[in-house]
Amino acid sequence: MRAPPDPRHVLMVAALLPGMGHVWTGRAARGFGFALFAILGGWLTAKFAAPEASFVGRHAGGFFVWALSLTDAYRGARLDRTRFERGV
Repeated sequence: MRAPPDPRHVLMVAALLPGMGHVWTGRAARGFGFALFAILGGWLTAKFAAPEASFVGRHAGGFFVWALSLTDAYRGARLDRTRFERGV
């Protein structure tokens, strides 16, 4: 059985491409869900944000979901690695 990927590498992939850290660890549905809701959240806040808001402010919903996906992908990868090292 192959070792799961290093959680730090999963975190880097998730930071660059929302949801892809989950896909790499075998949680494809969860990853695509995070990616979809990051896009949807960014689009919705862009639609309803004030015109003078900054780029981050206009897409805050997407950035929020992206930030949640980072911690979730890292946590899942860390749990996988711990289970592998303990032989569970």
